[in-house]
Amino acid sequence: MPILVMKFGGTSVATLDRIRRAAKRVGVEVAKGYDVIVIVSAMSGKTNELVGWVGETSPLYDAREYDAVVSSGENVTAGLMALTLQEMDVPARSWQGWQVPVQTTSAHSAARIEDIPPQNINAKFAEGMKVAVVAGFQGVSPEGRITTLGRGGSDTTAVAFAAAFEAERCDIYTDVDGVYTTDPRVSAKARKLDKIAFEEMLELASLGAKVLQTRSVELAMRYKVKLRVLSSFEEQSDDAGTLVCDEEEIMESNVVAGVAFSRDEAKMTLVSVADRPGIAAAIFGALSDGGVNVDMIVQNISEEGRTDMTWSCPVDQVARAEKAMAEAKADGTINFHDLIADKDVAKVSVVGIGMRSHTGVAAKMFDVLSNEGINIQVITTSEIKISVLINRKYMELAVQALHDAFELDKAA
Repeated sequence: MPILVMKFGGTSVATLDRIRRAAKRVGVEVAKGYDVIVIVSAMSGKTNELVGWVGETSPLYDAREYDAVVSSGENVTAGLMALTLQEMDVPARSWQGWQVPVQTTSAHSAARIEDIPPQNINAKFAEGMKVAVVAGFQGVSPEGRITTLGRGGSDTTAVAFAAAFEAERCDIYTDVDGVYTTDPRVSAKARKLDKIAFEEMLELASLGAKVLQTRSVELAMRYKVKLRVLSSFEEQSDDAGTLVCDEEEIMESNVVAGVAFSRDEAKMTLVSVADRPGIAAAIFGALSDGGVNVDMIVQNISEEGRTDMTWSCPVDQVARAEKAMAEAKADGTINFHDLIADKDVAKVSVVGIGMRSHTGVAAKMFDVLSNEGINIQVITTSEIKISVLINRKYMELAVQALHDAFELDKAA
């Protein structure tokens, strides 16, 4: 039988009624002749509750026990989904990560999947099981301990299963009905895309779009897994949702596929640092060691052997960056005059594979922002994206103006 992977997020399994609704969707695919692997998240809000309990019990917790606790939410959902399917006369079994087994690294709370041997589940399919309900987000370490994959890990679990079982497709059910040209809450003209290339989705996910977890898109691109993003709350047709696929499968597309944004950015500037070989390595090595995720980087023109270095990072990592730079200055690694943090910025990006073959996208973007009186503080580009850092109060205006200028409300 062909295999289909279906993943249901927390909002899609938030109540017993929603689990029943999701189970009916699974039943429809079984009736079409598929053997189905269902990946489930914890019921909405449950993981946050479990994390809170761990923190309240043990502020300096053992990461192994953290994983044992927070992974339990998915176990509950998997069991309830299997029971619901059985009540519908669909042969189903729940599977925890160690039973599959989902083999991972030992990095508790941030483990990576290393292998998913298909033999155990395939043997049960051969015996007549039609649905394997797998607890997402979890696996087992070489030491035999439960591990978790980090937030959004159920998306990664689903794509990894689709690759391991050579599934026909991986359907991600969530609370939105597909991937949009931008967030519909910011621009009323946002349009749902029928298809989007892996590379575009990867950029959008990394730049602030919350539809899919970045690691899941990376995995899908590497193993050529067709991903479909759908709503679990709407009636479905065969062409529902958005298909994330190879660029070659998209006949025509707009130059720009979407506008992404991230509100929670900060801009940090090291003032008057020595301009010498190795200074960038010293600065960003210290930031990396301090757990700071640096994004955009700009170095000013050197004057009298001194320069300024600017970068962006998540706003909740500013304190880490300040600590890392203070320590580097104290031990003599870096000498600088001041460190200035601006927590009132946002990142806005345009993304599209069409940029490879079309010129003038950057010029148009900068012209649009200029006409709206929006000052650009930092710019970074790649082959298929342009990102700018601007004052946060202008973020929604920038997104709406760019969406209009590139006519993203119209299909190609």
